[in-house]
Amino acid sequence: MAPALGSLSRVLWFASLFALLVLPLDTARAETAKQLPDYVIEKFGKPPAIPDGPLSKDLANAVKMAFIDSTTNSTWGRDQTIALAEVADSKDPRLAWIIGDMMRFITSHELNAALTNAAVKLLGIEFPRVNQWGIVTDHLIAWDIPAPPDYLKVKRAIFTTFVPGWEKIFVEGNIDWRHVSWGGVPIDDRKYDTTDTLCNCIPAADNPKVTSAAEATWLKDDDIVFGIEVNGEYRAYPRQIMEVREMVNDTLGGRDLGIPYCTLCGAAQAYFTDRLPEGVDRPVLRTSGLLIRSNKVMYDVKTFSVFDTFLGTAVTGPLAEKKIQLQQASVVTTDWGTWKKAHPETTVLVEALALGRNFDFRNGRDANGPIFPIGDLDPRLSVHEDVIGVITASGKPVAFQRSKAFAALKKGEKITFENVHLKLDAGGIKAVDASGADLGSHQAFWFAWSQFHPKTALWPGQS
Repeated sequence: MAPALGSLSRVLWFASLFALLVLPLDTARAETAKQLPDYVIEKFGKPPAIPDGPLSKDLANAVKMAFIDSTTNSTWGRDQTIALAEVADSKDPRLAWIIGDMMRFITSHELNAALTNAAVKLLGIEFPRVNQWGIVTDHLIAWDIPAPPDYLKVKRAIFTTFVPGWEKIFVEGNIDWRHVSWGGVPIDDRKYDTTDTLCNCIPAADNPKVTSAAEATWLKDDDIVFGIEVNGEYRAYPRQIMEVREMVNDTLGGRDLGIPYCTLCGAAQAYFTDRLPEGVDRPVLRTSGLLIRSNKVMYDVKTFSVFDTFLGTAVTGPLAEKKIQLQQASVVTTDWGTWKKAHPETTVLVEALALGRNFDFRNGRDANGPIFPIGDLDPRLSVHEDVIGVITASGKPVAFQRSKAFAALKKGEKITFENVHLKLDAGGIKAVDASGADLGSHQAFWFAWSQFHPKTALWPGQS
């Protein structure tokens, strides 16, 4: 069904609602609040007091009335107005997560303002004049406010009502549902190898057609490509195509691959989707339309198992039950001219896969920083600094600031960290071990790498 709440006619109640909600901010603070880094307190202030335990029966009923009944019945009236006021007066900041989930889908200015007022009252922050949903959610993430009781049940009701197709996605698992938000597009639920079929989604490509380098006359030498090598075979995935597709299921060097590209994180990754435990079929990766802290959420269209896109770990569904962890191949971010010169035998995806589009989100939409909430940010680097990330043999994540690493390697300097050795590859950077074996590195924005690897070492000199 369409998000009908965006055009509700019964907005007469909002005047009275504002009178209930626009009150002096509650200045009560938790004296025993969770210890937060100084940079979080400096940017976001101190978190509010957070109660423990279940909701009262009356408050649970108010949550149901305001958020579940209103979405499933596509209505907002006096009962919902009163219920939202009760939520706002509860002094339970945990409920701001549910309010934020609702705000993401609301197009009615009056209802969005009412929800924002309820959230800021619970959190004790000033009313944001722009990007209300983003600012509320940033505070929730940065302060690590716990989820309220029965959170997934309420969140599932909201999300599946507004965007059908997620019924099998919103299930229990090893996933922090607080951080899951809508990316603004529907789920790509087309079956395997039907990706020539048009969809109202970000359309993954299965078994994409390729040509030789000589035939790829449509690419300019300075066009950015993501280069992958498997068993001596090379292939280039032009960013122009990956901006449109965001997910490719391919076979290279005799190995099956799933290749997600998160435009928001500046990260193309390559996961091996074969040689899994007995009884586990090759997962076929698709874009869910959901995000976690501005990183795309991918899932297997066969089992509806959700994967942590950045880590390659199955976190829900049958594949999570089997503890599936996908291994990575390195992705080298470089330009087409340098890649084809270094690897003249390379193949490259055909121009038709770009669907006639030529986006450059990195230098356009995303140029001024993340457009979705990410919460707190590790301050060691700027938000959009490019890093080369890899996991060491001991399991420690390490990030190399690309600009500094590239300059050092060009001078002939050696860069190592535990078993990791960096090397130049066709104008990009790749991590290998002492024998030259691929370690599965990739380039990403610092905000993305550091939030999915919060204990990452940072070269040079920061462990």
